[in-house]
Amino acid sequence: MSNSVAFMVMPFGRKPTGRADDGVPSVVDFDALWERVHEPLLTELGYRAIRADSDLGALVIVQMIQRLALADVVMADVSLPNSNVYYEVGVRHAAQRIGCVLVAATWAEPVFDLEQIRRLGYPLADGDCGEETAAAARDHMRTRLREHLAGSSPVFEALPGYPESSDGAQLAPFTMAVDMLSDFQADVRAIQLTSGRRQRQEKTRALVSRFGAQPVIRESVVLKLLRLIEDNLEWEDVLAYIDTLPDALQRHPPVIERRQLALARTGKAAESAAALELLIERVGPSSERMGLLGGRYKDLMHESAGETSRDYLDQAIAAYERGMALDLNDYYPASNLPRLYRLRGGRGDEERAAEVATIVLAACKAGLEHRPWDEWALPTRLGAAFDKGDVELARDLVSQIRRRGITDKQLKTTIRDLELSLSLQKRRRVRAGLRGVLESFRALGQE
Repeated sequence: MSNSVAFMVMPFGRKPTGRADDGVPSVVDFDALWERVHEPLLTELGYRAIRADSDLGALVIVQMIQRLALADVVMADVSLPNSNVYYEVGVRHAAQRIGCVLVAATWAEPVFDLEQIRRLGYPLADGDCGEETAAAARDHMRTRLREHLAGSSPVFEALPGYPESSDGAQLAPFTMAVDMLSDFQADVRAIQLTSGRRQRQEKTRALVSRFGAQPVIRESVVLKLLRLIEDNLEWEDVLAYIDTLPDALQRHPPVIERRQLALARTGKAAESAAALELLIERVGPSSERMGLLGGRYKDLMHESAGETSRDYLDQAIAAYERGMALDLNDYYPASNLPRLYRLRGGRGDEERAAEVATIVLAACKAGLEHRPWDEWALPTRLGAAFDKGDVELARDLVSQIRRRGITDKQLKTTIRDLELSLSLQKRRRVRAGLRGVLESFRALGQE
């Protein structure tokens, strides 16, 4: 028996993939994958193959770290997002320069950070890992596995001399990156505190020019830059900036979300909705993602008529409800529901509208207390005040927004929501009061 040990890191049992794509199994039997693919292949290459659960009972963390650090080879299957597997990969990368290889089904989309690390793909259309599938997977990896095992750990690559030496010269790039990130964060805050639209636009363009192409911190700043471009420039600028990003960043789910919002705002709501549906199938739902999808169906509702419009209304409500259920503290999905419930006018919808409007007001208030820089909290709270029919609160919120400032995009989006809420208000006196508030709010665009 060989004395060279290969330690296998992978999920156990049958795990759902959460995918509905052609050629992607809905469930993968990882025990069968180990028994029919990974263990035979490692044994064939001359290793004594050990899986984390090969002992009776689970390995305690000390034993696990010892095996990760001392094994001749560590092979990690990252076909599915799995926090334990990712942790164990990190331990190995810090412990040994070579001898760690990431493998994954060719359809896999590991989390963003690991996507940047080289991995060896293998075909896996059959989640039960039948013999034909297993043979194809072994054949695909056999010729390239040794090459991947010789690859160097990103920890050792990033820190010359690690772990024996650690002189001050090695820290210079890190210190420079920290300083740049600190400067960036200060510039972002300065833009958020700037009241004039033209000044915010100029400062945003300057920040994009200065930091948008800085590779050392690009991944840290790209989402913040996208938000600033959204708020202060044009939707075409959002799309143009995303097109400059590396492919890995363009495939990052939050970047995909921003692209689809920009596409919808440039008249491609149907295309955006379809892309968001695929993203949710691929990586799962979130309150933000479901809110964006609900918004696209709301756009399509406004563009359509008759039964088609009604269908889009129901789809918008369903998406927003799912987003609200995922995170009650995220006011975004819930904020659209009261006026859509009233627009639908079904049994119990008026009661639902009143309940959700209360939730939105509370979530916005909490958001402002914890994130006072949140530029959407006040406009969203204004919409909730309209939904509740609270004229005094609405007047006060318009005064707060006037003092704080508002972007053109926020103004246009909020006006459309307020107009819809006003059209659904049944109490004559309340409707008259809110109409006056709406005119005051519209006037902010001329100030």
